[in-house]
Amino acid sequence: MTLQTLLLAKAANQARGLAIDAVHACSSGHLGLPLGCAEIGAVLYGHALSHNPERPRWINRDRFVLSGGHGSMFLYSWLHLSGYDLPIEQVKKFRALHSTTPGHPEFHETPGVEATTGPLGQGIGNAVGMALAGQMAAARFNTPEHTIFDYHVVALAGDGCIQEGVAMEASAFAGHQKLDNLILIYDSNDVTLDAMAVKTQSENAAARYKAIGWDVQTVDGHDQTAFLKAFTKAKKTKSGKPQLIIAKTIIGKGIAEVQGTAKGHGEGGAKFSDTARASLGLPADQHFFVSDDVRAYFAGHKARLVKACNKWHKTYKAWALANPEKAALLDSRETAPSAAALLEKIPLFPADAKLATRAAGRDVLQPIAAALPLVIGGSADLYGSTLNYIAAEKDFDDTNRSGRNIRFGIREHGMAAIANGVAYDGLFRPTIATFLVFADYSRPSMRIAALAKLPVVYIYTHDSIGVGEDGPTHQPVETISGLRVIPNLDVIRPGDPEETAGAFAAALERTDGPTLLALTRQNLPILNDIPAPTRRNGVLKGGYVAVAETAPLTHILIATGSELQLAIAAAKTLGAGVRVVSLPSTSRFDRQPAEYRESVLPSSCRKRVAVEAGVTMLWHKYVGLDGKVVGIDRFGLSAPAPVVFKELGVTVEAVVAAAQAL
Repeated sequence: MTLQTLLLAKAANQARGLAIDAVHACSSGHLGLPLGCAEIGAVLYGHALSHNPERPRWINRDRFVLSGGHGSMFLYSWLHLSGYDLPIEQVKKFRALHSTTPGHPEFHETPGVEATTGPLGQGIGNAVGMALAGQMAAARFNTPEHTIFDYHVVALAGDGCIQEGVAMEASAFAGHQKLDNLILIYDSNDVTLDAMAVKTQSENAAARYKAIGWDVQTVDGHDQTAFLKAFTKAKKTKSGKPQLIIAKTIIGKGIAEVQGTAKGHGEGGAKFSDTARASLGLPADQHFFVSDDVRAYFAGHKARLVKACNKWHKTYKAWALANPEKAALLDSRETAPSAAALLEKIPLFPADAKLATRAAGRDVLQPIAAALPLVIGGSADLYGSTLNYIAAEKDFDDTNRSGRNIRFGIREHGMAAIANGVAYDGLFRPTIATFLVFADYSRPSMRIAALAKLPVVYIYTHDSIGVGEDGPTHQPVETISGLRVIPNLDVIRPGDPEETAGAFAAALERTDGPTLLALTRQNLPILNDIPAPTRRNGVLKGGYVAVAETAPLTHILIATGSELQLAIAAAKTLGAGVRVVSLPSTSRFDRQPAEYRESVLPSSCRKRVAVEAGVTMLWHKYVGLDGKVVGIDRFGLSAPAPVVFKELGVTVEAVVAAAQAL
């Protein structure tokens, strides 16, 4: 064995010790993966990955995603040893309040953490998105003289991740798209949380992945030499196939009492820490121990990594000098577009226009896509319905890596997880589309996008009972409200084409979280009672006075989306003292200063009616105890849209009656 191999073997055991001590200290955590994959970590962070601990977001680094986020001490141990800004004091505060070592890895919280993981399978989808972005970046920015992007994306996942449906959706997409810069390491220890894996799975994972277009290798995950050989082969291979390394490991390795069993998954082995530490050759009187020679090795390795990164930067400077337009485009990713500037790019709609907001979205997207070349789009087999195809561009595929339109197939969950990966990567701005009712297929990834503050844009159409004949299975009466309760997810439901322009501008200006645009299938009139600038800019604030009263204020009608036209018509019947408020985004409105919110919804006026073709519960926040809500607290019906609206009581007459009853 070489000195490096011996030191990495020693480092693997000391990383095990860090995990044991951290979990023991807080009496909480998961030891199985950090102990079972210690040799894998030693090879990756001690030799094989290209990264720079001093520049965690270096754009050509290899990305490592811990899909099995419960094994977070694996990642924290290796980031600490590698020299990231993760001191031993933070490792000792594992799972403590406000530490940078939370229970599951969180993006933005810890240097070197590429993705928020924990819900199993998500990290595989994220890694696919990063690999897609890497292929796209290489096609867009590399030149024959200069290679700026050639990074690999590496994900570590376990049996639980592989079992999740999102993992297979994303894996099938990666195989079809031939993403050969993607390496998935399958920590195959034959154990899940509850029991041995044989209780819940019996498929041949290697055959399964080969069938969907992957190259597959199987190795002993504790044999560093064998694993490094497999990893090096995977990294050098240009087969046009993503790479799977099945690493056979022993869960909880190093704690004899639980290793290789379901008890080894969590903190069950922590009570055996003393005997385990002794068997690993760790000093009994020194917890969180790292030997001087291991620290010296990683310090030297860090110096080599920094040197390699600096060499790349020299290439980058030469590339930027030779390609100023490409360099300016790449730099533009760091500057948020201005909503006002975007709105200037979008022509006003004709005053007599009558079109669905999904069609308005199509028209709005084209000038925005021209102004923002790093915006990319995708659809879950519904471009013909969601209408979000970037018309001036072509499809992204293995023959055209610079294409901006991504065909995800009928994989809503995988699509959303992949979009998160693109957003984590930070080079491109992802927008994706499907029907609103299928948001529940993508919701777990949407929730993570909100948690991780990822600026993903969801263009979800067919937003209400206006879907009509497709019936209740496709009429998302509860979905909008269900999405509005997700913290940090902006939901915008525009009421006409001009509000749609404002919605797109608002979504793409935002960089601290995701935005969902809920668009209609049915045609809507242009609301000429409201000046176009008022509609566009009003959406940016989430809500605004759409029609002001011309007499002392008596009633306020609040509406969103396609129902805004009903409120405007009802106000004309009710009289001059009625105000109509358009409230397309409750979250954006709630973030406005109190003075603005009071100017739109003055507390002195308690006669309020809200109208939306969906469940009514959330609207009581805005109408108060004295107000009324015209909505639908049941599932829809199959019939033409006007018939459904009338049958379910979402009409001008219903709004008028509700207001008169106050």
